[in-house]
Amino acid sequence: MLTFRAKAMKREFYFQDDRSNKFWTIECMGTELVTANGRVGARARETKKTFATESEAQKEFERLIASKLKNDYIEGVAPPYKNPEWSTMAMTEEVFWRLIALLNWKKTGDDSVVLEPVVKALAQMSVVEIHKFEDILAEKLHALDTREYCRACYRGELDPDDGDDYISPDDFLYSRCVVVANGENFYASVLNNPEKMPQDMEFESLLSLPVIAYERKTGNEYEHTTPVSYESFQNVAGWAPTVATRSGKYTDESIPPGNRRPT
Repeated sequence: MLTFRAKAMKREFYFQDDRSNKFWTIECMGTELVTANGRVGARARETKKTFATESEAQKEFERLIASKLKNDYIEGVAPPYKNPEWSTMAMTEEVFWRLIALLNWKKTGDDSVVLEPVVKALAQMSVVEIHKFEDILAEKLHALDTREYCRACYRGELDPDDGDDYISPDDFLYSRCVVVANGENFYASVLNNPEKMPQDMEFESLLSLPVIAYERKTGNEYEHTTPVSYESFQNVAGWAPTVATRSGKYTDESIPPGNRRPT
Protein backbone atom coordinates (compact mmCIF):
# COMPACT_ATOMS: atom_id res chain seq x y z
CA MET A 1 0.00 0.00 0.00
CA LEU A 2 1.37 3.35 -1.00
CA THR A 3 1.31 6.30 1.44
CA PHE A 4 1.70 9.92 0.50
CA ARG A 5 3.20 12.73 2.57
CA ALA A 6 1.39 16.06 2.34
CA LYS A 7 3.20 18.57 0.18
CA ALA A 8 5.22 21.03 2.27
CA MET A 9 4.22 24.68 2.13
CA LYS A 10 6.97 27.12 3.05
CA ARG A 11 6.54 30.89 3.08
CA GLU A 12 9.08 33.61 3.85
CA PHE A 13 8.55 37.04 5.39
CA TYR A 14 10.77 39.94 6.41
CA PHE A 15 10.56 43.10 8.46
CA GLN A 16 12.79 46.14 7.99
CA ASP A 17 12.75 49.53 9.71
CA ASP A 18 15.30 51.99 11.09
CA ARG A 19 16.63 49.48 13.60
CA SER A 20 15.48 46.05 12.41
CA ASN A 21 16.29 43.70 9.54
CA LYS A 22 14.51 40.48 10.46
CA PHE A 23 13.14 37.42 8.71
CA TRP A 24 10.54 34.82 9.60
CA THR A 25 9.69 31.64 7.75
CA ILE A 26 7.00 29.06 8.27
CA GLU A 27 6.63 25.61 6.73
CA CYS A 28 3.67 23.27 7.05
CA MET A 29 4.40 19.56 6.52
CA GLY A 30 1.32 17.51 7.24
CA THR A 31 0.73 17.81 10.97
CA GLU A 32 4.04 19.56 11.64
CA LEU A 33 4.79 23.29 11.63
CA VAL A 34 8.35 24.56 11.44
CA THR A 35 9.06 28.24 12.03
CA ALA A 36 12.39 30.04 11.91
CA ASN A 37 13.31 33.62 12.67
CA GLY A 38 16.26 35.90 13.26
CA ARG A 39 18.28 38.76 11.90
CA VAL A 40 18.93 38.62 8.16
CA GLY A 41 22.38 37.14 7.68
CA ALA A 42 22.48 35.50 11.11
CA ARG A 43 21.76 31.92 12.12
CA ALA A 44 18.05 31.18 12.35
CA ARG A 45 16.27 30.06 15.50
CA GLU A 46 14.02 27.14 14.57
CA THR A 47 10.89 25.88 16.34
CA LYS A 48 8.87 22.75 15.53
CA LYS A 49 5.35 21.91 16.66
CA THR A 50 3.21 18.87 15.89
CA PHE A 51 -0.60 18.92 15.82
CA ALA A 52 -3.15 16.14 16.13
CA THR A 53 -4.48 16.68 12.60
CA GLU A 54 -3.40 18.33 9.38
CA SER A 55 -6.38 20.70 9.54
CA GLU A 56 -5.26 21.95 12.95
CA ALA A 57 -1.74 22.51 11.63
CA GLN A 58 -3.12 24.36 8.61
CA LYS A 59 -5.30 26.56 10.80
CA GLU A 60 -2.32 27.54 12.94
CA PHE A 61 -0.23 28.06 9.80
CA GLU A 62 -2.74 30.62 8.54
CA ARG A 63 -3.17 32.27 11.95
CA LEU A 64 0.56 32.84 12.39
CA ILE A 65 0.90 34.30 8.91
CA ALA A 66 -2.00 36.68 9.55
CA SER A 67 -0.35 37.78 12.78
CA LYS A 68 2.94 38.57 11.04
CA LEU A 69 1.21 40.53 8.29
CA LYS A 70 -0.67 42.51 10.93
CA ASN A 71 2.71 43.37 12.47
CA ASP A 72 3.96 44.79 9.15
CA TYR A 73 5.98 41.81 7.93
CA ILE A 74 6.15 41.58 4.14
CA GLU A 75 6.11 38.32 2.25
CA GLY A 76 9.05 37.62 -0.04
CA VAL A 77 12.83 37.78 0.13
CA ALA A 78 14.30 40.67 2.10
CA PRO A 79 15.93 43.31 -0.13
CA PRO A 80 19.40 44.70 0.72
CA TYR A 81 19.30 46.61 3.99
CA LYS A 82 20.88 50.00 4.45
CA ASN A 83 21.26 51.69 7.82
CA PRO A 84 19.58 55.12 7.94
CA GLU A 85 21.98 58.02 7.44
CA TRP A 86 20.69 60.34 10.14
CA SER A 87 23.45 62.89 9.53
CA THR A 88 22.05 63.67 6.08
CA MET A 89 18.43 64.09 7.15
CA ALA A 90 16.46 67.26 7.76
CA MET A 91 14.05 67.25 10.68
CA THR A 92 10.48 66.80 9.52
CA GLU A 93 7.37 65.32 11.09
CA GLU A 94 8.20 62.01 9.42
CA VAL A 95 11.79 61.99 10.70
CA PHE A 96 10.62 63.03 14.17
CA TRP A 97 8.31 60.01 14.40
CA ARG A 98 10.99 57.73 12.94
CA LEU A 99 13.25 58.80 15.80
CA ILE A 100 10.54 58.28 18.41
CA ALA A 101 10.02 54.77 17.02
CA LEU A 102 13.62 53.96 17.99
CA LEU A 103 12.84 54.07 21.72
CA ASN A 104 13.93 50.72 23.14
CA TRP A 105 10.96 49.52 25.16
CA LYS A 106 12.53 46.09 25.60
CA LYS A 107 14.70 47.66 28.32
CA THR A 108 12.05 49.34 30.44
CA GLY A 109 13.27 50.13 33.94
CA ASP A 110 16.34 52.01 32.77
CA ASP A 111 15.31 55.16 30.93
CA SER A 112 18.83 55.84 29.70
CA VAL A 113 18.78 52.54 27.82
CA VAL A 114 15.29 53.23 26.47
CA LEU A 115 16.48 56.60 25.14
CA GLU A 116 19.87 55.51 23.82
CA PRO A 117 18.91 54.52 20.23
CA VAL A 118 17.23 57.90 19.73
CA VAL A 119 20.09 59.83 21.35
CA LYS A 120 22.60 58.02 19.17
CA ALA A 121 20.69 58.86 15.99
CA LEU A 122 19.81 62.44 16.96
CA ALA A 123 23.42 63.23 17.93
CA GLN A 124 24.45 62.47 14.34
CA MET A 125 22.24 65.29 13.08
CA SER A 126 23.15 68.97 12.99
CA VAL A 127 22.54 71.30 15.92
CA VAL A 128 19.81 73.01 13.90
CA GLU A 129 18.00 69.69 13.42
CA ILE A 130 18.32 68.85 17.12
CA HIS A 131 16.64 72.17 17.90
CA LYS A 132 13.92 71.39 15.35
CA PHE A 133 13.35 68.03 17.04
CA GLU A 134 12.61 69.81 20.31
CA ASP A 135 10.41 72.33 18.49
CA ILE A 136 8.25 69.50 17.10
CA LEU A 137 8.21 67.76 20.48
CA ALA A 138 7.02 70.98 22.10
CA GLU A 139 4.27 71.37 19.48
CA LYS A 140 3.05 67.82 20.11
CA LEU A 141 2.97 68.30 23.88
CA HIS A 142 1.42 71.77 23.58
CA ALA A 143 -1.45 70.35 21.50
CA LEU A 144 -2.30 67.99 24.38
CA ASP A 145 -2.15 70.77 26.97
CA THR A 146 -5.88 71.41 27.14
CA ARG A 147 -8.63 71.23 29.71
CA GLU A 148 -10.21 68.20 27.98
CA TYR A 149 -7.02 66.11 27.85
CA CYS A 150 -6.38 67.01 31.47
CA ARG A 151 -9.92 65.99 32.40
CA ALA A 152 -9.41 62.62 30.70
CA CYS A 153 -6.00 62.14 32.32
CA TYR A 154 -7.47 62.52 35.83
CA ARG A 155 -11.00 61.25 35.20
CA GLY A 156 -12.63 60.05 38.38
CA GLU A 157 -9.92 61.73 40.49
CA LEU A 158 -9.55 65.45 39.74
CA ASP A 159 -11.56 68.07 37.88
CA PRO A 160 -9.63 70.75 35.93
CA ASP A 161 -12.73 72.97 36.19
CA ASP A 162 -12.63 72.87 39.99
CA GLY A 163 -10.17 75.51 41.20
CA ASP A 164 -9.88 73.76 44.55
CA ASP A 165 -8.52 70.54 42.97
CA TYR A 166 -4.73 70.51 42.81
CA ILE A 167 -3.34 69.25 39.51
CA SER A 168 0.44 69.00 39.34
CA PRO A 169 1.70 70.76 36.20
CA ASP A 170 4.71 68.43 36.15
CA ASP A 171 2.60 65.29 36.45
CA PHE A 172 0.31 66.42 33.62
CA LEU A 173 3.34 67.23 31.45
CA TYR A 174 4.94 63.84 32.08
CA SER A 175 1.61 62.14 31.31
CA ARG A 176 1.51 63.94 27.96
CA CYS A 177 5.05 62.71 27.31
CA VAL A 178 3.70 59.14 27.48
CA VAL A 179 1.39 59.86 24.55
CA VAL A 180 4.22 61.11 22.32
CA ALA A 181 6.61 58.35 23.39
CA ASN A 182 4.13 55.68 22.28
CA GLY A 183 4.48 56.75 18.68
CA GLU A 184 2.65 58.43 15.83
CA ASN A 185 -0.42 56.17 15.68
CA PHE A 186 -1.12 56.29 19.40
CA TYR A 187 -0.55 60.05 19.48
CA ALA A 188 -3.03 60.54 16.63
CA SER A 189 -5.62 58.34 18.35
CA VAL A 190 -5.39 60.35 21.59
CA LEU A 191 -5.42 63.64 19.71
CA ASN A 192 -8.67 62.56 18.04
CA ASN A 193 -10.21 61.21 21.24
CA PRO A 194 -9.19 62.64 24.65
CA GLU A 195 -10.80 59.64 26.37
CA LYS A 196 -7.81 57.56 25.19
CA MET A 197 -5.48 59.69 27.30
CA PRO A 198 -3.51 57.29 29.57
CA GLN A 199 -3.82 57.50 33.34
CA ASP A 200 -1.23 56.97 36.06
CA MET A 201 1.69 56.86 33.63
CA GLU A 202 4.64 59.19 33.08
CA PHE A 203 7.75 59.44 30.91
CA GLU A 204 9.60 62.58 31.96
CA SER A 205 12.81 61.32 30.34
CA LEU A 206 11.42 62.07 26.88
CA LEU A 207 12.15 65.76 27.52
CA SER A 208 15.86 65.07 27.90
CA LEU A 209 16.34 63.60 24.41
CA PRO A 210 17.48 66.81 22.66
CA VAL A 211 19.54 67.85 25.68
CA ILE A 212 21.55 64.60 25.85
CA ALA A 213 21.96 64.45 22.06
CA TYR A 214 23.19 68.04 21.86
CA GLU A 215 25.65 67.63 24.75
CA ARG A 216 26.97 64.38 23.28
CA LYS A 217 27.48 66.06 19.92
CA THR A 218 29.02 69.33 21.09
CA GLY A 219 30.20 68.83 24.65
CA ASN A 220 28.42 72.09 25.50
CA GLU A 221 25.46 72.91 27.71
CA TYR A 222 22.13 72.88 25.89
CA GLU A 223 20.22 76.12 25.44
CA HIS A 224 17.20 76.48 23.21
CA THR A 225 13.78 78.12 23.46
CA THR A 226 10.96 76.46 21.54
CA PRO A 227 8.36 78.56 19.65
CA VAL A 228 5.59 77.21 21.91
CA SER A 229 5.84 76.04 25.50
CA TYR A 230 5.29 72.41 26.41
CA GLU A 231 4.77 73.31 30.08
CA SER A 232 1.32 72.66 31.53
CA PHE A 233 -1.45 75.27 31.47
CA GLN A 234 0.32 77.32 28.76
CA ASN A 235 -2.01 76.52 25.86
CA VAL A 236 -4.27 79.55 26.29
CA ALA A 237 -6.89 78.43 23.79
CA GLY A 238 -6.89 74.88 25.14
CA TRP A 239 -7.47 76.14 28.68
CA ALA A 240 -10.24 78.61 27.85
CA PRO A 241 -12.74 78.57 30.74
CA THR A 242 -16.02 76.73 30.30
CA VAL A 243 -19.38 77.42 31.95
CA ALA A 244 -18.38 74.78 34.50
CA THR A 245 -15.04 76.40 35.43
CA ARG A 246 -14.93 77.53 39.06
CA SER A 247 -12.25 79.64 40.71
CA GLY A 248 -10.46 78.28 43.75
CA LYS A 249 -7.21 78.23 45.67
CA TYR A 250 -5.26 76.73 42.73
CA THR A 251 -6.48 79.34 40.25
CA ASP A 252 -5.91 82.31 42.57
CA GLU A 253 -3.37 84.96 41.56
CA SER A 254 -1.35 84.11 44.68
CA ILE A 255 -0.37 80.85 42.95
CA PRO A 256 2.80 81.15 40.80
CA PRO A 257 1.89 81.39 37.08
CA GLY A 258 3.50 78.04 36.23
CA ASN A 259 1.23 76.27 38.72
CA ARG A 260 -1.91 78.33 38.24
CA ARG A 261 -4.70 76.98 36.06
CA PRO A 262 -6.51 79.51 33.88
CA THR A 263 -10.05 80.57 34.84
